[in-house]
Amino acid sequence: MTAAPPAGAVYLDYNATAKVRPEAAAAILAALEHTGNPSSAHAAGRAARATLETARADVAALVGAAPAAATFVSGGAEANALAMESAIRAGVERLIIGAIEHDTVRETAVASGLPVGIWPVDGDGRADLAWLERELAQGGRALVCLMLANNETGVIQPVREAAALVRAANGWLHVDAVQAAGKMLIASDDLGADTLSLSAHKIGGPQGIGALIAGPRATIARRQHGGGQERGRRAGTENVPGIAGFGAAARAALADLPRFAGDTAGRDEFEARLIAAGAVVLGARAPRLPQTSCLAVAGFASEMQVISLDLAGVQVSAGAACSSGKVKASPVVAAMGRGDLAPFSIRVSGGWASSVSDWSRAGDVLLALNERRAARRLEVA
Repeated sequence: MTAAPPAGAVYLDYNATAKVRPEAAAAILAALEHTGNPSSAHAAGRAARATLETARADVAALVGAAPAAATFVSGGAEANALAMESAIRAGVERLIIGAIEHDTVRETAVASGLPVGIWPVDGDGRADLAWLERELAQGGRALVCLMLANNETGVIQPVREAAALVRAANGWLHVDAVQAAGKMLIASDDLGADTLSLSAHKIGGPQGIGALIAGPRATIARRQHGGGQERGRRAGTENVPGIAGFGAAARAALADLPRFAGDTAGRDEFEARLIAAGAVVLGARAPRLPQTSCLAVAGFASEMQVISLDLAGVQVSAGAACSSGKVKASPVVAAMGRGDLAPFSIRVSGGWASSVSDWSRAGDVLLALNERRAARRLEVA
């Protein structure tokens, strides 16, 4: 029997997974109520195909791409893997990955067997373009991986500038846009990415569905054999309900973007209160997503913060939520030169259904926890 979240709990862990949008839930239910394999020629099959292709157009529109550029996969992890495997089959000789990339990129790179260079970031969490230019000048066609916005800090990366350097060196640029999609305006052609990964559950769609967007220079390798689905790129009957939910969430996220992109009031007030109490906000000087805050309270372990907040009805994460529930010191914070704060950082992230009052409640609870810790230290002293 699974435990339900406590009534009235504040959910500020959208970067782990967003609450499902009602539009997505309705689209999933509608797709489940209709039988039909999208590869079948009869009326039910054609209806399923229409649902799938409508969703493909909506997902592609979220990042300004043509529908034919989108291949549906099981999520962001598979999208990253498919992009990297495609680049390797296309003949890249080495990999360059950002020091703050998601584990799915980092571990796929290591598993490739090719030489892997780690691209450093500065103290604000932004990729060092001068380093990349020097590294590309060493020769050898490279696959370069740079996320559009970091999942822990929300820091937006200089993708356009990196794309110019990568293209000049005849490389392949893969951009993990899983956290950025639906939170900032994205035009994939303008970014210059050869491939770009998306995930439905980060924008209010269902878990277990994602997409890889391919640019004109990229040839996507076949990952699963045995059928002609997804233009021969990925065999297997498509997950029509999941894809329908993804499309509906993408359509809603795109319509919601003007409001969402400028909605920083709750986050900014939350940070100001915690900074005044001695917390450090990581990446605060860099351009960031509007609803992400990564902060550290020296001496207050990440795991204890997450547990204490949860017990008080506020749900947040310590770093990326992809390690089977384990809490470990943030490699992202360490890469920013703040290894001293890595064991003490947490991530607070809002989304389409969060409010200023959610952020205010999180601030109230965290400040109260810090005050109790300070009082206990005085008692011990």
